[in-house]
Parts: sequence; C-alpha cells; structure tokens
Amino acid sequence: MQKHNIYDKNLLKQKLAQETFHRITLSFYRYVNIKEVELFRDELYDAFDALNIFGRIYIAHEGINAQISVPQHNWEAFEQLVHNNTLLKDVPFKIAVEDDGKSFYKLIVRIKNKIVADGLPNDEIDFSKVGKHIDAIELNEVIQDPDTIVIDMRNHYESEVGRFENALCPDADTFRDALPEAVKMVEDKKDHKIVLYCTGGIRCEKASAYFKHHGFEDVNQLYGGIIEYARQIKREGLPSKFIGKNFVFDERMGERITDDVISVCHQCGNPSDNHVNCANDDCHLLFIQCDECAQKMKGCCTPACMEIISLPIDEQRKQRKGKIKTDAHSVYKSRLRPDLKKLIAEGKV
Repeated sequence: MQKHNIYDKNLLKQKLAQETFHRITLSFYRYVNIKEVELFRDELYDAFDALNIFGRIYIAHEGINAQISVPQHNWEAFEQLVHNNTLLKDVPFKIAVEDDGKSFYKLIVRIKNKIVADGLPNDEIDFSKVGKHIDAIELNEVIQDPDTIVIDMRNHYESEVGRFENALCPDADTFRDALPEAVKMVEDKKDHKIVLYCTGGIRCEKASAYFKHHGFEDVNQLYGGIIEYARQIKREGLPSKFIGKNFVFDERMGERITDDVISVCHQCGNPSDNHVNCANDDCHLLFIQCDECAQKMKGCCTPACMEIISLPIDEQRKQRKGKIKTDAHSVYKSRLRPDLKKLIAEGKV
C-alpha cells in the first residue's frame, strides 16, 4: 500500500476547502522506546489514513511527535485507536486554541533519528531526569517572583510574535542552537528557579533534562506548553501572562492568545504578527507581512520575487532549475533574513 501522498498540493488544498465537516486540530507526543520503528510507522499510517486524518508525524526509536487534524465524526474511533495502542495508551492530547479545521491538507508519517533534533549524543544526558511539571495556576504564581527566570525554548521567529512577560528568548534558529544558548544566558544563576516553556511541551522535556545536567536544580517546565496554558487560563478565568500569538507549524501559522501585537511587518515596520511564506515557491521565505504589504507585494518578500511569479510557469521552472538567486534568497537562513524594508527602499531587489 502507498505510504505517502501522491497528489498535487493545490488539489489537496482545494479538496480540504470543499469539506463539509469539521476537523479537530491537535498535537501529542510521547518519549517511549519504539523497537520496530518501520512497522510502527506503517501501521500508524494505514490506520490514520483510513480515518482521513491529516498532519505531520515523526517517529523515532525515542518516541513519537504528532501534529494532526481529525475529522470530528471520526474522533471517537481515533481516540480508541490511540489509547488501545500499548505505546500510546493515555497519551495526553493538546487541542488547538484556534481551529478552523484547515491546519493540514495531507498525511505525512516519517521516520527520524530523533523526534526533536537536539544535536546531542544519545548517551550524553539522562533524559529521564526532567524538570517539575507546573500548570497555568502555578506559572502565574511563580512568575510574580522577580528571582524566577522564565526561558522560551522556541526559535526566535516563534518568540518574536508571542512570549511570556519578561521571558528570556534565545536568539536561536533551531532547538539544538537554543539549548546551549539558553544555558549560557543564565549560567551564573544556578540557584534561581528556572521555568521553561515551548509550544506543546515536547522541547521542554529535553531542555529541562539538559538544564539539570548542567547543574541547575530548581528546574520547572510548563506542562502542555503554551497550548495547554491558553486552555487552562480560559477555563479557570485567569489573566494571561503570555502576550501575543502562539506560532504553530501548520497552515495556520499562529494561534492568537491575546490581542497584543508585539511584532512588526518586516517590509514596512507597521504593527503585524502575520507570518507568511513568500509566494515565490523557489524562495518560500518565512517572514511577517501586514495586509497592506501583502496586497502591494502580491504575497512576495521582494520585487525580485514579484517579477518571478509574474512569469509564465514554464519560465519559472527554468529559473528554478537554474537556481537563480536574488540578494534576498542568497543571504536568507532563518534569522539571517535580509532587511526587506531597507532593500526595497534602496531599490536593490
């Protein structure tokens, strides 16, 4: 049986838009020893595909990391399927805060070396020695103490649009970069209470063990991450200490937690927290673009990309094959993005 999608993404997106039922977006993870990774992967793909589940799932010997959308009418069958699996029994689900059901348009189940790339040797750190889990109520209490240090374990472009008040945000492109950077930021404060947080909790499982390995004793992690925090404060009627948007790795690009807009459009500098990918598929730059610039620039990051998408498809393919690069494309590597506002103003691209 085919174990991957074979259809054009535009067709899949069109079919998703035409669906008449609702989908529930959620994520779950578990660090668990999976011995027969390929068999587990194949069985999971077949089972999820039969339930018309979309999403992205990574499987490794160390466990599973899943972000998916489930048709609402298949929810009970999905729950039963997961919890009847001995490796996944009682795994907690993190239901999306904002959900229009259009988060994913196909199913991907991939085998990875690790479910979270940390760049560390497998036997260097005991990842079973993790920090204390705290909930929204506890976090709102401990964050009032000026000696408590709150650290964002996500990438810089995630914390750019939303973060906890007074949190330290490593200037990192990846989780493997964030680990040493975060420890370096507080290496002289090992006697302080440390609170770590991420999107759904999976990165903090490793990060808390990493901190304890480096001599920090009072290490805490937000259980369920920002997603569960947002649900708890809404349920309990608590004030949100997280401001802005929670970046998510699917078609939505973000979930609004509060109305605060703490970032700016990378092209004009006006307030905006709308992440987009450049409309030129050969560029696909991830950046923040306001509605006005999106209309003016046709969803592109630079005039050079606007010129490319205006070409006939055949010509675009020729340019893509030739790997023609503009100033924006050649320098961009996550946070090393070009200064779009400056480049456009100077007419360099």
